[in-house]
Amino acid sequence: MLSVLRADLRAARERDPAARSSAELVLCYPGLHAVWGHRTSSWLWRHDRTLLARCCSSLTQRLTGVDIHPAAVLGPGLFIDHAIGVVIGETAEVGADVTIYHGVTLGGSSLNRGKRHPTVGDRVTIGAGAKVLGPITVGHDSRIGANAVVVKPVPPDSVVVGVPGQVIMRRHARTAAAPADLDNALLPDVVGVSLRTLHDRIEELEARIDGNGAAPLRAASPRPAGERPASTEVWYEQDFSI
Repeated sequence: MLSVLRADLRAARERDPAARSSAELVLCYPGLHAVWGHRTSSWLWRHDRTLLARCCSSLTQRLTGVDIHPAAVLGPGLFIDHAIGVVIGETAEVGADVTIYHGVTLGGSSLNRGKRHPTVGDRVTIGAGAKVLGPITVGHDSRIGANAVVVKPVPPDSVVVGVPGQVIMRRHARTAAAPADLDNALLPDVVGVSLRTLHDRIEELEARIDGNGAAPLRAASPRPAGERPASTEVWYEQDFSI
């Protein structure tokens, strides 16, 4: 337990440039308090003190604004930045060195009593306001963009944006030793890419018609490389800066 608490403190120190000292983190950071409160309630839950665990969880929620069920599994090095409005459900599992921003929900999508919350891999970053719903898996080293709604599995080394979430594969896989992927300004514009590709294709078809009289639209060139085929759910080989 002590090593896990130290990992949580180290993660907060490394990932928040506003932190001036470990003492400031311990005394003033509700995200850190929420994680440590959950460590306590989780220990009680695993030792069949379920009512006391729920009381501890409720007290932590009132003090920090973070609602984490005692049965949820949180790996070491979790950092919840700004904290307010984070919800983590009963069967959620969060890996090591994960970063979660305010307003994030790891929620369920059914009333089943079995596994109904997400499993988040190691070194994942979940942006502010994102919703990850259902018994899906978010692969290692992925990044969920701010306000994205994720309802389908996410492969490792991916970036997810939009509502519903669109999965974009990175060109180069990240290593476990790479720094935390916290640059939420680097989010692909998949809608813009689709509209631009559609616009270019329409212009090409209009040029063919103007140049060849009544040339049939079926004679248009093959699908551009930048346009996502309808049969796939993941964007590959796109020129995104991620």
